[in-house]
Amino acid sequence: MTLAVNIAQGGSNNVTMRNRIINGAMVLDQRNAGAAVTPTADTYTLDRWSVGMSQASKMTIQQSSTVPSGFSKSLSVTVASAYTPAASEWFGFFQKIEGFNSADLGFGAAGASTVTISFWVRSSITGSYGFSLSNSSQNRSYPVLYTVNSANTWEQKTITIPGDTSGTWVGATNGIGLLCIWSLGAGSSYLQTANAWGTGLGLGTTGQTNWITNAGATFYITGVQLEAGTTASPFEYRQYGTELVLCQRYFQKISGSINGGSYNQFANMAYENAATAWGVIALRATMRTQPTTAYNGTFTLSYGTQGTLINDANQTGGDLAVIGWTGGSGGAAGSSTYIRANNSTAVFISFSAEL
Repeated sequence: MTLAVNIAQGGSNNVTMRNRIINGAMVLDQRNAGAAVTPTADTYTLDRWSVGMSQASKMTIQQSSTVPSGFSKSLSVTVASAYTPAASEWFGFFQKIEGFNSADLGFGAAGASTVTISFWVRSSITGSYGFSLSNSSQNRSYPVLYTVNSANTWEQKTITIPGDTSGTWVGATNGIGLLCIWSLGAGSSYLQTANAWGTGLGLGTTGQTNWITNAGATFYITGVQLEAGTTASPFEYRQYGTELVLCQRYFQKISGSINGGSYNQFANMAYENAATAWGVIALRATMRTQPTTAYNGTFTLSYGTQGTLINDANQTGGDLAVIGWTGGSGGAAGSSTYIRANNSTAVFISFSAEL
């Protein structure tokens, strides 16, 4: 018996990484697990999404369940403190696309591909909003306006942008290939001619809405897709596990065992001497580059006195991390132990290789 297999997804035969945006449906939030945060500086929030701000604590970011039909999560932004941007200030959010995932678009050369960005948006403030594509140096950009027609209503937007045949664009490397930027408020230094490639970083044009000036204003976005071509195809849903691995190339948060206990185990270790032990954590996905390691909470070993968990950066690569325990006592050289949480469910180790 021959099975007929329908390989089309969302009305297209191109089902492999049609969407260059990762976590466009906002389903992953490894850092905050849905909790609201009010950043004091540019920082990553939901996976792959970074907030940009010229003044601290003006916006609150959160994964939200306010969504249009067909989606389960969105990225929510709220004005925490109304602010009028000065000429050289801006507020918004963006995603950096790795060069390996954008090089085929051929930006910076003749024949550069036209691209289409589509997304669902909902805002309490109507008006014209800025969106921009930019290169890694932010000296080539294409600002464009889209309109929110009705307050507190989900609307799908589609923007088609011709490929840039000039400027310097990162090719097939692990650097920044493209920046996709949504402006929620920008001063005059960031306002340029709309619908044209130009020098510098244009985030919009004169007359755009400065959403950030409205206390308590809300803005939601989901279903973000960037693809080659002149039309927007239906959103490319990927399996949750696939989307998670794509995100873990840039950030991983390891909470130990999956039983949710207060003594979760993170790695087996061996004592080098009475005070020092070493172990290896196999990373869950190959990371973009050598990650930066951070620890949260209190750790302990299965025996021996309290010490300090450290990272051997010289031995940490894209596939594994070497961690150490130092300053304790009571261990025996060559004996085995393991590192675990010390009576806390909030303990984790994170690895970041963000662009």
